[in-house]
Amino acid sequence: MRVAIGFGGGPDWARAATFVQEAEKLGVDFCWTAETWGFDAATPIGYLAGKTEKIRLGTGIMQLGSRSPAMLGMTAMTLNSLSNGRFTLGLGASGPQVVEGWHGVRFAKTLPRIRDAVNIVRMVTRGERVAYKGEYYELPLPGGEGKALKSSAPPMQIPIYLATLSPKSLELTGEIADGWIGTSFMPEHADVFFDHMRRGAERAGRSLEDIDIQAAGGVVQFSDDLERIIPPRKPGLAFTLGAMGSRQHNFYNAAYRRAGYADEAVAVQKLWLDGKRDEAAALVPDEMVLQTNLLGTEQMIRQRIRVHRDAGVNTIRVQPEGANLDERLETLSRVVRIVREEAPE
Repeated sequence: MRVAIGFGGGPDWARAATFVQEAEKLGVDFCWTAETWGFDAATPIGYLAGKTEKIRLGTGIMQLGSRSPAMLGMTAMTLNSLSNGRFTLGLGASGPQVVEGWHGVRFAKTLPRIRDAVNIVRMVTRGERVAYKGEYYELPLPGGEGKALKSSAPPMQIPIYLATLSPKSLELTGEIADGWIGTSFMPEHADVFFDHMRRGAERAGRSLEDIDIQAAGGVVQFSDDLERIIPPRKPGLAFTLGAMGSRQHNFYNAAYRRAGYADEAVAVQKLWLDGKRDEAAALVPDEMVLQTNLLGTEQMIRQRIRVHRDAGVNTIRVQPEGANLDERLETLSRVVRIVREEAPE
């Protein structure tokens, strides 16, 4: 099993980059950026490419609704070149609140859009002439003056990972992606994700083992005082259940409902959307916090790593807790050691 971390630098980019540099020395394998409606996911990769040497760098994720497939391909090739072949392109559909509210693009035909975008990006990065007709995209546009072009950059092999949650999008991930960027993940309920991905993989003539399963392990905090460290994690889960989408479309909430927390997820969402955020956080079950994070004594965290390993996770994405850089690195060092001991590659 490999270890991944996230990178969100602003406004102190240099300090955040130092954490990634030290993580690289500890043997961390992946570093992912993200974007919502603040900083973008691509630009920080270019910054990190000049600050690191070995760690793989990926966008986790770039939003499909904000860029054309050709621009996705161009950006991926640039970042891969800047990082000397260390780049992984992570893509996701996001949700209607962001896509329609921020980018002004209709959140419709999501699955055809993902499939077409991945196909076109691969044509671009492989150096093929892009003449494509899909269900969502057609290049060149018919009836105009456009012509089928191919990239002037040299061909590259760039892995494409998808961040998906709904059953149909998980099937598509199993069918076409090199890897999965998993969130809202509890290894005890991995089947609510993996069964769908396995179905898609088999439809494409491959197996789930052909896909790099990158799943969120959550916050890592070593302590023998669970009563102290569980409550601070609840507001974040309440935000995910209540705010990461609209009342009609919250894919994170739906994933937790499928994992057996239907009543809790619905109740927390309602309280959050009604403005009762403290009550929403208080309603999040302790068990949900423990299953979505790595909290407790070293033995407890070691056991959680085993559960992820046995569920089929290839790469565990962690967020080390700490009051300062040194404490975060100490926590990261401990969890990297445990992963190497419990789940050697």
